Amino acid sequence: MYYIGYDIGSSSIKAALVAVASGKSLAVVQEPETEMEMTAVKNGWAEQDPELWWKHVCGATKKLLDQTKIQASDIIGIGIAYQMHGLVVIDKDGTPLRNAIIWCDGRAVEIGNTAYQEIGEDICKNSLLNSPANFTASKLKWVKENEPGLYTKIHKFMLPGDYIGFKLTDEVSTTQSGLSEGILWDFKKEQLADWLLRHFGIAENLVPRVVDTFGPQGKVTKAAAKATGLAAGIPILYRAGDQPNNALSLNVFDPGEVAATGGTSGVVYAVTDNLSVRESARVNNFAHVNHTKSIPRIGKLLCINGSGIQYRWLLNNLSVTSYEEMNTLASEIPVGSDGVSVIPFGNGAERMLDNKDLGTYIANINLNNHTKAHICRAALEGIAFSFVYGMEILKSDGITPKVIRAGNDNLFRSEIFSNTIATLIEQEIEIYNTTGAIGAARAAALHKGNFESFGNHIMENDHVMTFMPFKNREAYLKAYEDWKNELEIILNKHKK
Repeated sequence: MYYIGYDIGSSSIKAALVAVASGKSLAVVQEPETEMEMTAVKNGWAEQDPELWWKHVCGATKKLLDQTKIQASDIIGIGIAYQMHGLVVIDKDGTPLRNAIIWCDGRAVEIGNTAYQEIGEDICKNSLLNSPANFTASKLKWVKENEPGLYTKIHKFMLPGDYIGFKLTDEVSTTQSGLSEGILWDFKKEQLADWLLRHFGIAENLVPRVVDTFGPQGKVTKAAAKATGLAAGIPILYRAGDQPNNALSLNVFDPGEVAATGGTSGVVYAVTDNLSVRESARVNNFAHVNHTKSIPRIGKLLCINGSGIQYRWLLNNLSVTSYEEMNTLASEIPVGSDGVSVIPFGNGAERMLDNKDLGTYIANINLNNHTKAHICRAALEGIAFSFVYGMEILKSDGITPKVIRAGNDNLFRSEIFSNTIATLIEQEIEIYNTTGAIGAARAAALHKGNFESFGNHIMENDHVMTFMPFKNREAYLKAYEDWKNELEIILNKHKK
């Protein structure tokens, strides 16, 4: 018997099959092989056609079944992970009324900021644990203000994962965790933040039915079975946004456990049982997948836009052939890069820097002594330093990390990158070879509540290595202080 998991990303759709008994992954496929199309009608906007996601879910499922030769009737459950904060609106027939406004679209920033001021910082911190900012609720308000004719036709609004669940089951639903990522959950009352909807003038009947994160959420219809190759009647048993799901995939559930990713953007996601919030503007706070009223579990998410994208930019512009070559060049240079500093924030506004758009800076290059090897080392260190800087913000918000787990992606494969972080925060980093789709598939078993065997499957099947902090930290501390000094100079310039 098997579970199938989907990861609905903005670049691609991934699907994975895992064995129920062992938790081992049989295969992971991706559709399309190149990145999905994204539409930007105006600068700062980002939209995708929800039907495109469904098309590639169908294609990925058929490819996976064909590749593994597994019978669809042997699949007993479905898990779904998805890009967070998006907005899908459908009419009464279930047809999308417009392209989805996805996570990286910035059109609703001012709407959220204005609401934060009008509602009040204390109420937002205590009840929403966040500023409404540029999240799903604010995006829906933007549609109401700017597309009033279309808005009147909306039957329900959904998150991207909710839409795929709807296409599979013909049932419209969402989760508590999903509502919290849209900044629509009142943690003080443990219910829908109906008062925020009223503030925005949004009718409560547009909100989907709320189902449990783990548990039956509908069954595959005959029409969906025909489109995907799945068997009719398979239940969806799990659904969560990509960052909570990434934490789940790394067995991060309890206070003090931290999940990190180093992809195009970097993310530090720390779990706490404390509803107190100091950093509602720089850190996002969501109901983690295992949050309940009696046993609170909050995921504090800190995003670093300028991380992996900067290292990829160097790959494309430094006359090098691979990340491995870059890492080899960097390893020839001592800690601190002989004084060269890279400030990596060149991928738009950084929330952890109070939404300042700094750009990328390469500082202190000596044209007689420094080479591209120094830039490679300084880039890896600069990105690592930005993670450490983010961890310091999380610590100021009450997080004390006990264990850090990360996926085996490009940045964390680098010994320089991982050793720098581990040494500066004095915490070992466990590396796991897993994906969001594998995690979503495994999570389909958690409706039974067996978290211990879930964690054992991850340890047995996915653990790659552990980076231990170096005892001699002096060179790392000096390099980090020098980097922070350069950052402060730039931040001060942007205050003027």
